Amino acid sequence: MGAEEVQPPVSHPTPTGEVNWTPIAEEAERAAKLLHPDKQFPKPSHRRVFTIANQKGGVGKTTSAVNLAAGLAMHGLKVLVIDLDPQGNASTALGVDRRSGTPSIYEVLLGEVSLKDASQVSDQSPNLWCVPATIDLAGAEIELVEMHGRESRLKAALTDEAFDELGPDYVFIDCPPSLGLLTVNAMVAAQEVLIPIQCEYYALEGLSQLLKNIDLVQKHLNPDLDLSTILLTMYDGRTKLADQVSAEVRQHFGDVVLQTVIPRNVKVSEAPSFGQTVLAYDPGSRGAMSYLDASRELAERGAAE
Repeated sequence: MGAEEVQPPVSHPTPTGEVNWTPIAEEAERAAKLLHPDKQFPKPSHRRVFTIANQKGGVGKTTSAVNLAAGLAMHGLKVLVIDLDPQGNASTALGVDRRSGTPSIYEVLLGEVSLKDASQVSDQSPNLWCVPATIDLAGAEIELVEMHGRESRLKAALTDEAFDELGPDYVFIDCPPSLGLLTVNAMVAAQEVLIPIQCEYYALEGLSQLLKNIDLVQKHLNPDLDLSTILLTMYDGRTKLADQVSAEVRQHFGDVVLQTVIPRNVKVSEAPSFGQTVLAYDPGSRGAMSYLDASRELAERGAAE
């Protein structure tokens, strides 16, 4: 995946000959175990197609999409990320070409290009594919209004036959931070919704509207859509507020919430500026370890269904 090799941990013998492990050494040892190439995650019982949505910006939506995808791909699963956000941040993080004129999700929505022809292999793993978003997608929301079957354009392109050409175990559709037609298209095309929620004061603001939209899509457009996963992000263990938000979300949503929590971590914030996931940028960081834990938990849930 382009990640630097994790060095073995360094121990410090005591005068009595016993070995004390420093926190850094313990983290390096854990990283080495998690990143071991022979450690494979279980395949899901069926192909899982996720819409990753939250109309509130800055909650770690795209960061979660690319890092969960990278974690699964690193451990033997084939993953496709569909970048449905005109900002194209997922495409950038996965190191794929998103220049204007590149076959992209825009052409897929218009029916001009097949899913396979628009897909590119990420430079970070041969198991990780991405359908990029180019600047052309910026006007797609307006164009879709006049199109026949405007809410189902993406679903029409994401057929079983189209997926079978690529063979992904997991598909993540990264949505824009809005509840417009692009997000509705993603919900109509997907089986599951994954909502990242940050452990901060305004975490639940607007969530009720997102849940109403999911309910409307279920009733009128996609009865098979399921809110299956919530991921808590930007957790700061130094504050009581983070614990309060986490407890409230878990109390309300129960087992839908992953046990793994993503902490605030500077490496997670730095990675996109280098065109990488945090798993490639700094695989030994707390952020990378947390996303690996979350991807493993997702894989184990998928295998158990």
